Amino acid sequence: MHFDFQAIARAFPFLMDGLAFTVELTAVACIGGLILGTGMAVIRQLQVPVASKIISAYVTLMRCIPLILVLFWFFFLVPLVLGHLSAAGRPIPLGPKMTAFVTFTMFEAAYYAEIVRSGFKAINKGQYEGAKALGLSTATMYGSVIIPQVLRATAPIIVTQTIILFQDTALVYVLSLNDFLGTAAKIAQRDGKLVEFYTFVAFVYLILCSVGSELAERLRRKTPGTVRRAKSFRALGLPRP
Repeated sequence: MHFDFQAIARAFPFLMDGLAFTVELTAVACIGGLILGTGMAVIRQLQVPVASKIISAYVTLMRCIPLILVLFWFFFLVPLVLGHLSAAGRPIPLGPKMTAFVTFTMFEAAYYAEIVRSGFKAINKGQYEGAKALGLSTATMYGSVIIPQVLRATAPIIVTQTIILFQDTALVYVLSLNDFLGTAAKIAQRDGKLVEFYTFVAFVYLILCSVGSELAERLRRKTPGTVRRAKSFRALGLPRP
């Protein structure tokens, strides 16, 4: 079998553009999802009336339906809802790119919320009592004392979830966006070089995800509390990295 990797060299700039979009989407969804997820986890931890139940239902919903279905919801349903709420009389489209950013951020927020919430269980109760004894407000206690420790304790799981997020970004093909895999697929079909391009894409994914997995492993070795982390994995239904 002859592999024409010159075809990859010719298409390399376009492939890098697709990879750049994939990385951008991953970064935005990770940062945005982690911020939203942390906020939701804190609300559930504080057991805020009504809000905690709404968030619990939202997390359950996001974790029980396929991501591709959520993409379709945001692309077709949300514009209709926005048009109705704004009295515009017509749908207000978000556009494929904005739909991808919003969908992945909201979807990942549910998973990050559960990860962070599991981290609260790893914090010694003495930390809460000590912060209260110092007269710290609830916001200061969580922002300066509790959340930093939670993020350190759950860092390996957060990295693992981000690797899954990176892989899931390939689903934006349903929105006709040119991510890394989508760009490679289009060029491969045009040039009739399916084996070469898909092999190259698999190699890139393998390298990047292996680096991420190694990072998660190193963070896990540096994070104390192996038993508590194992419980967190089982509670989330996530595979160990």
